[in-house]
Amino acid sequence: MLGLMQQQDLSVSSLIDFAEKHHGDVEIVSRRMEGDIHRSTWATIASRSRQVANALDQCKIGQGARVATLAWNGYRHLELYFGVSSSGRVIHTLNPRLHPDQIVWIANHAEDEVMCFDMTFLPIAQQIHARCTTVKHWVALCDADKLPADSGIPGLVSYESWMSHQSTDYAWPTLDENSASCMCYTSGTTGNPKAALYSHRSTVLHAYACALPDVMCLSARDSILPVVPMFHVSAWGLPYSAAMVGAKLVFPGAALDGKSIYELLETEKVTLAAGVPTVWQMLLGHLGANNLRFNYLKRTVIGGSACPPAMIHAFNDQYGVEVLHAWGMTELSPLGTLCTLKNKHLDLPEDEKMKIRLKQGRAIFGIDFKIVDDNGKEQAHDGKAYGDLLVKGPWVIQEYFKQEGASPLVDGWFPTGDVATVDADGYMQITDRSKDVIKSGGEWISSIDVENIAMAHPDVLMAACIGMAHPKWDERPIVVVVPKPGKTVVREELLKFYEGKIAKWQIPDDAVFVESIPIGATGKMLKTKLREMLSTYQLPS
Repeated sequence: MLGLMQQQDLSVSSLIDFAEKHHGDVEIVSRRMEGDIHRSTWATIASRSRQVANALDQCKIGQGARVATLAWNGYRHLELYFGVSSSGRVIHTLNPRLHPDQIVWIANHAEDEVMCFDMTFLPIAQQIHARCTTVKHWVALCDADKLPADSGIPGLVSYESWMSHQSTDYAWPTLDENSASCMCYTSGTTGNPKAALYSHRSTVLHAYACALPDVMCLSARDSILPVVPMFHVSAWGLPYSAAMVGAKLVFPGAALDGKSIYELLETEKVTLAAGVPTVWQMLLGHLGANNLRFNYLKRTVIGGSACPPAMIHAFNDQYGVEVLHAWGMTELSPLGTLCTLKNKHLDLPEDEKMKIRLKQGRAIFGIDFKIVDDNGKEQAHDGKAYGDLLVKGPWVIQEYFKQEGASPLVDGWFPTGDVATVDADGYMQITDRSKDVIKSGGEWISSIDVENIAMAHPDVLMAACIGMAHPKWDERPIVVVVPKPGKTVVREELLKFYEGKIAKWQIPDDAVFVESIPIGATGKMLKTKLREMLSTYQLPS
């Protein structure tokens, strides 16, 4: 027997329609490339999204065609998010931090037909336009008078001249909820990048999940600052969730330094901000150097890579801001887990609560996970056993776009490439990437644990742990450190700092000091490049 309920496909257009109808006067604030602050509303975003759809119709861009962006977080990018997907096309957010050759490869692989870019990325567009063989239209996200007379890109038009004269009337098509809505490529640290192709259904369900009280707890009372770029897995879904709940959105544009972010947090009364640890490191540095406080910020979502315990302590203890430690992947749209306490934890001592907050968190409804050993046997959820982390759910990929070779799934589960433990309460903790696990004398050493201890040292800015070949133990860990500006860290003193914090045999054999650690396009440390930098290094005898 079937239920007798109305059938309505889930769609991205329903999000922007809801925001316009019920939260139309709520502000969308953007720091523009020109440096000024632009103010819009959900009603205006919705209206201009329909103009985008009409502009795409005029360009004869068909259903399912890919429309690419090379853009920072801002109101025009938001209009493209909704105008492209709601009209049946696919928004493809390109990462401008990638090498131009990689951007060309991705654009051609995706068969992008339109390329919309911020003017700060004009040099990239000039480098790639002749090699992007499927792109028919180039649109600069600027006013008509900001378009250079000779851009070197044939047919280049400004965004405003392209869409602003279009009608604001547009009937969104009725789409199958399994239709593609958005495309994001992995960072491609090994081999060519691969594309996750999200559906309208998966996008809306992910937006619901993000907003849940035990996840990001989003509501119409929030002012949200996504520092995580909109070219990083749809800014973790926050633009969609904000529309769903009618929250205010604050976009930082290209200014991600501590001073600029702090100014937006205060002037726009931001209650929730989200970003990777490297951004928050700059913010905390600015606060400490200028003796500043937060007046409105209540919680911050930190993901992308493991958040150092020292950072969680700083936000929580010094500034009274709750850190929501999160984990996810491009293949998960991206949210997999988020760390919030259960009722039974509320009366625990602060140090016990902190032990929980350091974990990546519990599964949210819609995501299931398990850990398995090398033979695929499921491991106990006791907080001690570790194994390869596998996930499944309605916003987890089934296969990659234009997939080559076998399906990535293992008996219906997606292998994440992470190694993790899960405790009896369901809290998952990433202990390493499978490729970064250090095996020493048959025993396993977590590079993340080694890094976190170094990061707790008052004079350390950044730390990375890698394994080095050893004639007896197979591998031994070393820690590569960037000291804070003006600070000097002594090797012997740093290694002594580990004593009592980790098992003696897990203490690094050496500390190596460098001016910088390679960071990839998604803000993560590139340990492959770090190993190349240290290819001639030899462990102390």
